[in-house]
This record gives sequence, C-alpha cells and structure tokens, in this order.
Amino acid sequence: MNIASVRRPIVPPTPPRAPDDMSFFGRVAVIRQNMIATWGQRAYEEDVLEGRFFLHKSFILNRPDAIRHVLLSNYENYTRTPAGIRMLRPVLGEGLLIAEGHAWTFQRRTLAPAFTPRATANLVPHMTAVLDETIAKLDARNGETVDLREAMQRMTLEIAGRTMFSFGMDRHGPTLRNFVMEYGERLGRPYFLDMLLPVSWPSPMDFARARFRKRWTEFVAMLIAERRAAGKKDGAPPRDLFDLMDEARDPETGKGFSDAQLIDEVATMILAGHETTATALFWALYLLALDPDTQEEVASETRGEHLDSMADIDRQKFTRAVIEETMRLYPPAFLIARAAREKDSVAGIEIGRGDIIMIAPWLLHRHEKLWDQPDAFVPKRFMSTEAPDRFAYLPFGAGPRVCVGAPFAQAESVLALARLIGAFRVELVDTAPVIPHGVVTTQPDRSPMFRITRR
Repeated sequence: MNIASVRRPIVPPTPPRAPDDMSFFGRVAVIRQNMIATWGQRAYEEDVLEGRFFLHKSFILNRPDAIRHVLLSNYENYTRTPAGIRMLRPVLGEGLLIAEGHAWTFQRRTLAPAFTPRATANLVPHMTAVLDETIAKLDARNGETVDLREAMQRMTLEIAGRTMFSFGMDRHGPTLRNFVMEYGERLGRPYFLDMLLPVSWPSPMDFARARFRKRWTEFVAMLIAERRAAGKKDGAPPRDLFDLMDEARDPETGKGFSDAQLIDEVATMILAGHETTATALFWALYLLALDPDTQEEVASETRGEHLDSMADIDRQKFTRAVIEETMRLYPPAFLIARAAREKDSVAGIEIGRGDIIMIAPWLLHRHEKLWDQPDAFVPKRFMSTEAPDRFAYLPFGAGPRVCVGAPFAQAESVLALARLIGAFRVELVDTAPVIPHGVVTTQPDRSPMFRITRR
C-alpha cells in the first residue's frame, strides 16, 4: 500500500530485532519477558519461516492466502496450542475465546445477537456517562502530570462494569484490577514446562493457576449474583450485556447458558473487553503525544461534535483511522498460535499433525512486503481507497473465530479517543522510549507520565 505524505511520519520505538543465531534456550528465556523480542529481521521480510518447537515443526505465516486457509478455509483443523490453553483457561474457563468444536459453535451462535452494531448502539449511553466522569476527573488535574495508562484501565473497567451489569465498579474495581495484575505479571507468563508438557499433565505453575481460578470464579459469581438481585422489570427491554447474555438462546436448540457457562462468558467479556481496549487507547494517546500534528487533526475533527450516539461515532473518520493504525502498530493480540489436528498443506508446505502454526499480527502488520513504511505511524493509510488485504490486518482475528466483540471495542475506542483529545492536549513529560512487550497482550514496558491541558 503506497502512502503519499507531505511530512515525515514518526516511527515509534520497538524492541531490537533478535539475532539470527539466537539459541533455542535463549529464545525460550526471552519468550517469558517479551515474545516480540524473539523475532529477527527475516520474520519481517519472508513469507514463511520454518523452525522447531520441541518435538514438532513450527511455521510463522506472513502470506495472506496461507493465513486465510488456516483461519477460514480449514479452520477446524487448527486448535489452540497446549501452552495457549494453559495461559487462558484459568481466567476464561471454557468461554468463547478457548472453546472448541460444538461447544464453541453453541456459544458463538448464542452470543452473536448481543454484540451486533444495533445492540452496541444501545450501550453507548453507558460509555458516554463514564467518559463524562473521566473527563471531569482529568479536568480537575488540568496542567498536571497524570498516568494515562492507569486512567484508561480504570475508565475501560468502569465501562465494562456498566455495560455488563448497569452498575459502577467503585467497590469491585480494585479487586478486579488486582486479579488482572496478579495473573498477567506471574501466572499468565509461559514457563518452560508449560510449553513442554501436554495439557493433561499439570505443570508446577498449573497448581497456582488452579488456586487463582477458584478465587476468580467466586468473584465473578458474586458480581452476577449482585446483578441478578437488582433484577429488571418484567417485559422491559434488555438494559445491559448481562440481560442480553442471560436471556440469550441458541437459535437452533433454544438452549441458554448454564450458570457455570455464564460465569466463563462474563469473565471473558470483562477481561477481553476492558484490558485490550485500555491498551489500545494508551498506545493511541502515546502516539498522538509523539505526533502533535496528528493530535491536532483528531481535535479538529471532534470540535463541535456532541458525540453521544453511534451516528456521531461513525462520523469520526480520521479518529477511527488513528485507532486502526494504532492497532496495526500495537495489535492487542500480538500472536495467534494454532496446532494442527491432522496433516495439511499450506502455501505449498506440508504440515504434520501437531505442528505449530504461528500467525503474528505484530509481524504481519509490519511486514515489508505488505505495507509501505511499515514501522511508521501513518493513520491516513486507513482512509485510502486501497484497503489492506483482509488477511494482512488482524487486530480482531479473522474467519469464524473473529472477535465477537469487535463492533463494541471499535465504537468504545473511537468514542473515547475523540472525546479525550477533543477535551485535552496531551504531552509526554519524559521522553525516554516506551517499548512494547508481548506477554499476554502488547503492553508497554512502563507507564510514562503525561501532561494534560484543557483545550
């Protein structure tokens, strides 16, 4: 995709690329700290890279047609890896993100109506109420330094709580944040035996994860019980995601979710929704602080807009392009790993049973064959009539397992960025580079301080 630009775009900092001679055990050691730092220059240039992952071959795919085959044409042949299941099951249970086969089909069919654009539009008032409160809190700190990463986490958690349960997270937010931090900082990182052992053999960390899961599911069950106690009027339309999910029925069987299933689905939506959106908004604010000219373009588009409906959100074309470019440079899910159930042929390569397929949005979105100026921040590339290949840009995945909450996340991100930049000028206080780390999501290695000034 060619880009015409009248000024030199910024190139945000990234980890150094791995040396070609990095050893297997050196790579395993780096994976725990930052998966992104294990990829060398060839991974940004070549269509397919072959390697080994313990007893099986592994392949990094950077060809859109090959990715289409794995994620769409023959997706049933590719399942989550044992390490991926270990990392996700303690927090998501058997929810939509990791379910397989008939269980996944049932969950997807049942949940889909709750996440249509029309259903999302009904939740916008919850978003705008939280944004009003967030802007008021930030306004009280006009001219001061603030931790916008923490502010975005609090804001998106509050939006998740209100859109899910119609109640605020003042009482429960700190507990939920502690769960997220505890898991991400220790239990969500892959250890050597996590990658070596089959799922049926517990690794040493699995025992700690099991204890975490017991406490976590009890907490989510308490939230659900509190929401049910609040009830709703008979015959009233659904007022939040919980209503939609609790009342959802499989269109083919008429079956709804059991209480255990509902716990896993609620956990999935709260965690996947608030953490990934907070991360995307942090990176968008960081990029706009590095690029004041682009920040002013966002502010100019927002000026005079009321921004309290889906129609208002849809008009923010440039702000949406900024979000899309942010998720190209910092895809929340930096890696999609799959294991082959049976033999297959992909891009002329023979895949054996158990071989590992890696589709890395981090690599794909910065691949030198697929993007012009791949490491530069150029939002206007997403306003071009020349759209990227559907399987070259995967911020929400692709195929049948594309993120069901994508319309919600996109609306929330565009609305929040437009409102925040419309209200404040954002500057970085310290200029030391912020380096992305790929662990569970694409996280910054630290939280830089920003100065916000009322426009």
